[in-house]
Amino acid sequence: MLTKFDMTKLIVSTRMSGAFLVALAVSGCAVLPSSGPSTGQITRAAKARSASDAGIAIIDVNDTVAREIVAGSHPLSFSESLGEGAAIGSVLGKGDVLDIAIWEAPPAVLFGVAGGMTQLTTSVATARGTSLPEQMVDSDGQIAVPFVGRIQAAGRTPQEIARDINVRLTGKAHRPQTIVRLVRNAAANVTVVGDVANSARVPLTARGERVLDVLATAGGVKQPVGKMVIQITRGANVSTLPLETVIRDPRQNVRLQPDDVMTLLFQPYSFTALGAVGRNGELQFEATGLTLAQALGRVSGLDDARANAKGAFIFRFERPEALPQNLRHLGRPAPDGTIPVIYRINLKDPATLFVAQSFQIKDKDVLYVSNAPLADFQKFVGAVFSTILPAASAATVIAQ
Repeated sequence: MLTKFDMTKLIVSTRMSGAFLVALAVSGCAVLPSSGPSTGQITRAAKARSASDAGIAIIDVNDTVAREIVAGSHPLSFSESLGEGAAIGSVLGKGDVLDIAIWEAPPAVLFGVAGGMTQLTTSVATARGTSLPEQMVDSDGQIAVPFVGRIQAAGRTPQEIARDINVRLTGKAHRPQTIVRLVRNAAANVTVVGDVANSARVPLTARGERVLDVLATAGGVKQPVGKMVIQITRGANVSTLPLETVIRDPRQNVRLQPDDVMTLLFQPYSFTALGAVGRNGELQFEATGLTLAQALGRVSGLDDARANAKGAFIFRFERPEALPQNLRHLGRPAPDGTIPVIYRINLKDPATLFVAQSFQIKDKDVLYVSNAPLADFQKFVGAVFSTILPAASAATVIAQ
């Protein structure tokens, strides 16, 4: 049977053990369960500059920074990068097929006895016309016409060729009149590929076909419009816009030019939400883009029970040209030239909610919200009490 002295020793020993456990819990606070790094840990990691560290840039997002980032990352529209363009008219090129008809006033003797002869009767006399066999513009850009010879056709209009033929027939035919017509267009085409119903080479006409005209000719897209982008390659210039933007903004429905390549791409953009938000996971968004405010709405906002409103972060590999000039030296470039950047957002500041309406979320971004210090402290207290209370309860029972 325990004496009163022994009981006192046991209580003191239990309390000392409890104190030791508290100290142990404090030292082990860093290994408490957590959904990710704290605000302080992220800040310290971003400030690291040794060769073994990541070399990450951390940027506080305010109105000025947001405006510069939006301006630097805003893609050029079709109207800016490609221009409105002009209809190709009827300028001919190599491979085009032409129909040539020559008319002569009576008495017609040069072409009037040839095959394919037609007649035009007037009150005075009968004029005769002859349709020549279809002519293809050869690899030298020329065509051959009987009694005329070889004529340069590539780079010229049918009307110019007709006038040239009339001039060369002067003195050979009686008052010749020539009609030159484009039958098949082989030189002015646009190539349409990608997620379209039918990939094709679409001929351009004097009407001046636009982006949506050519897309309709190819049978439209096979994926939802909101997840499609249009990429137009013109020489070394490549320009990309969401299909929905082209549909909504008539200025982006520009005229296409010969040899343009139009590619329809299915782009299921997504970002990942982690930490103290209402919904963790990967969420898709439309090709037209998503703002930070919209992203927060899609994850049901912050978790009120544990979120640190001053500790919202966006992790991104950013293109240097998208950053403000004075911030491009931060961080160490990745092999592809992008810079690992952490954008820090203080959602405690009401002005940030206006910034969030213009700050764009990019594909593969990670939105992370750290736990509030009080939430970590509550977990710490819970861990301490879950360790001490059983021992204290046992000591109290024994002391009784």
